[in-house]
Amino acid sequence: MNDISYTTEEIAAILKVSKLTVYDLIKKGELPAYRVGRQMRIDALDLEAYKTRAKKGAASISHTDQTQFTPDAASPAGSVIICGQDISLDILTKHMEKPGIPYRPLRSYIGSLNGLLSMYKGEAHIVSTHLWDGDTNEYNIPYIRKVLVGHRYLVVNLLCRRAGFYVSKENPKKIKNWADITRKDIRFVNREKGSGARVLLDEQLRLHNIRVWDISGYEREETNHLAVAGAVASGEADVGLGIEKASYIVGVDFIPLIEERYDLVMLKTKDNEPLRDLLLNTLRSPAFQHELATIGGYDLSSTGTIMYETY
Repeated sequence: MNDISYTTEEIAAILKVSKLTVYDLIKKGELPAYRVGRQMRIDALDLEAYKTRAKKGAASISHTDQTQFTPDAASPAGSVIICGQDISLDILTKHMEKPGIPYRPLRSYIGSLNGLLSMYKGEAHIVSTHLWDGDTNEYNIPYIRKVLVGHRYLVVNLLCRRAGFYVSKENPKKIKNWADITRKDIRFVNREKGSGARVLLDEQLRLHNIRVWDISGYEREETNHLAVAGAVASGEADVGLGIEKASYIVGVDFIPLIEERYDLVMLKTKDNEPLRDLLLNTLRSPAFQHELATIGGYDLSSTGTIMYETY
């Protein structure tokens, strides 16, 4: 057993929980994990240790208390899964977790489109999305309508931010536009399928009639903005696509291409109105907006504004 390890998908199957739950266990330190290439692995010994702790915890719960929990032992009633990768969501989670509030916010670091699909399957409660539609030049709403068919939902703005190219300091290869990434001397680094940055790229390629096989590095994928910027900073790639803030953190130059709207989506049910009110009140609170403003790089002029709502 010392040499056996599992992927997050295999752990989810073994424990009979969602992948979101596995990621939350890893984030909370309850399930040690490590990265091999682009894949997270969990050792069999660590899985057995977690199961032993979980059994001991379950045994200490009285019969009355057990009614407080769902069949997914890692997701007690009141847990709220918040999907997305921006640091603003970590701040939102902190501000929503208040004494006396019957919710336990948990983070899941998956991209925009995968977050919406998780919401459709009932695996997420609040999903962040920045998906640009090239046909309408509109963010988010066209995708939400297609994915959340048959559901009632609320779309509220979290913030706006700039997306563009990461390039080396002083842009030595003079990269300026989408056509430049097809040059033979340019190495590109991509984001994973389902992320907002990947959707933006693929939509722009479609509109500019650029073939993916003309881009050297299109198949190389990273799972977050910092990793893309880091690949450029290390010289492994010449250009990547992501949000402006990561360029400051990593230390690469940034070429702005688009102002993107970063929204939050919640389903509307007869039971979650208090959670919707909590989300809106938190987004509109001076304390939350002040903390976001101190980070810099965000446009908060529409934060807390309802962008779309079904009835």
